[in-house]
Amino acid sequence: MIYTIQKYKTDHKQLWNTFISEAKNATFLFQRDFMEYHSDRFVDHSLLIFKAETLVAVLPANRAGETVHSHQGLTYGGLVIKDNLKLKDTLDVFNSVLQFLETEGVKTCVIKVLPSIYTTAPSEGLDYLLFILKSDLFRKDVLSVIDYKAVPKTLSKVRKRGLKRAEKHGLIIKEESNFEGFWNTVLIPNLEKRFNKKPVHSLAEIKQLHQQFPNKIRQFNVYYNNTIVAGTTIFETKTVAHAQYISAIENKQELGSLDVLFHHLIHTVFKEKHYFDFGISNENQGKNINEGLLYWKESFGARTITQDFYSLDTANHNLLDAVLL
Repeated sequence: MIYTIQKYKTDHKQLWNTFISEAKNATFLFQRDFMEYHSDRFVDHSLLIFKAETLVAVLPANRAGETVHSHQGLTYGGLVIKDNLKLKDTLDVFNSVLQFLETEGVKTCVIKVLPSIYTTAPSEGLDYLLFILKSDLFRKDVLSVIDYKAVPKTLSKVRKRGLKRAEKHGLIIKEESNFEGFWNTVLIPNLEKRFNKKPVHSLAEIKQLHQQFPNKIRQFNVYYNNTIVAGTTIFETKTVAHAQYISAIENKQELGSLDVLFHHLIHTVFKEKHYFDFGISNENQGKNINEGLLYWKESFGARTITQDFYSLDTANHNLLDAVLL
């Protein structure tokens, strides 16, 4: 079957967003309003793949020189496929994508694989194709994830002590639509002092995204004597509650602010989810792990899954021709 490929245009927005909402391996991060909040930083090179008149796959992507990324401004990416697409179809679709990119002068394609916890049905066909294409696995991140089917029935001793401190200090947890307090009082000062970095999303950007996705981007803050002392920004998908940002003032251990916050989120707010994702504990492109951060996440019962990053030559598409016997 011959597939036709089109570059994304604004006329495609409704079609694209509808497809993303129904795909088995997509989240709201692939919606155009999310992808385009930082459109000034990236040259969009997203693709739509059609079988006859039917849209069967999309590739959220941007281009930098002779390389197409899926997508540098997103946490994960890859080929997003229609629910009923089988492995042979996925092979043919990705083969067509690589051939199209090659004709466009793209020599390299970089894929951030979508972690399996974010899919609503098995969809690791692309992972197999990346192996066949002799792709270079250049990065592997460690994610700390709670699987609710295996959530610990008892708290670790260190978390119990934290909850007792929080109760002693009378901490209060609030879900708020106001992001200023957390960003300006806690998150930005902490990142600057500890890592000399800024949040990936500016305050203006996270406010804009929250307005567009109010049920998907949620802010939870902890207060002590009416003063904000900790918080987390949650990105909520169909299957996962992901802590995008976590931060607390320096005396968090004395107050137990993060202990009580995440106990509340894990065991009350998001208990109906399949997974709770604390995110990565990696540095140096996956080659190192922040041991203290990893220990803290695992003390809640989180365990390891990985996210892979691949680079492949588009000219290798001919390797897919010999897969099926």
